[in-house]
Amino acid sequence: MPVYEYLCETCGPFTEMRPMAEFDRPQPCETCGQSAPRVILTAPSFACMPADKRVAHATNERSRNAPKTLGEYKASHGANCGCCSSKKPARLMTKTRSGAKGFPTARPWMISH
Repeated sequence: MPVYEYLCETCGPFTEMRPMAEFDRPQPCETCGQSAPRVILTAPSFACMPADKRVAHATNERSRNAPKTLGEYKASHGANCGCCSSKKPARLMTKTRSGAKGFPTARPWMISH
């Protein structure tokens, strides 16, 4: 059963474990017995979620308000990282007398157009 938060006008907030079918119903206060409506005071907890998804959620939440700077991004990747480097490796290309291009290392079994 999930845990819901309720707010009593006189005693303050309290939590109660209730069935999902009763999520919207007010509950009696633990201290004074007054009817208290359900409120959302804290963010949902992701304790049962796998660690990699929790990290992804935390990263998304952080980047919503404060994205990484270029320096932070480059610090998390290596200097020659494929996603960070701007240079592409040179590809070997040959030309025939007629001007047709050939890439001898790419796929030697293919015929060029």
